[in-house]
Amino acid sequence: MGRTSTRGKPFIGGADMKAGLVIFLHGVGSQGAVFAPLLAQWRTDLPLVAFASPDAPFPFDCASSGRQWFSIKGVTESNRAERIVATRQAFDETLHACISEAGFENRLDRVVLVGFSQGSIMALDAVVSGRWPVAGVVAFSGRLASPAPYTPAQQTPILLVHGDADPIMPVQEAPKAAEILSTLGMTVICDILPGVGHALTSAGAARALDFVRISLLPGTPRP
Repeated sequence: MGRTSTRGKPFIGGADMKAGLVIFLHGVGSQGAVFAPLLAQWRTDLPLVAFASPDAPFPFDCASSGRQWFSIKGVTESNRAERIVATRQAFDETLHACISEAGFENRLDRVVLVGFSQGSIMALDAVVSGRWPVAGVVAFSGRLASPAPYTPAQQTPILLVHGDADPIMPVQEAPKAAEILSTLGMTVICDILPGVGHALTSAGAARALDFVRISLLPGTPRP
């Protein structure tokens, strides 16, 4: 699989002697740098873990700035899945570059994907398609939009976090995804946050932090 630039400076925390790698995947029209404040905090909370927050491979085609994993121009329920499939190669190259640079090529069981919105769509696709049998996935404000059939690595646990006041991604997408993933034999936690919109809040981040700690550092006490 080819390498691609992760653009900018996506890494916070080196790979030397690290016990795991967390890769953050931003939403449409955003950039990897949006996670910088959260990553700075998590670097303190998880000193044994390396982090990456790459930019998506394509320019956002609905504005003059930002990046996207796939275009949302004219996206519908019927064509979303084909757009996900079409962008898999570029997504995989981006992920591979992060993993290779961090030294985790043969350690996917020590990698966790954390996505927001469109980043969550891609993170869930990476797992249910069987391409990336990682240690865990956190999906904020996302949906399972990948085409069937699904061939996931059943050992990968999933945390779905969604606000019940989300005006962009209907909150019903979370329990819908949880039901499908559970029928595939996967371990799924679906956490609905009251009064939260299309956002990554401190409460959601705390839940994700605990999930990552359990996935990568089992037995490690909370600070």
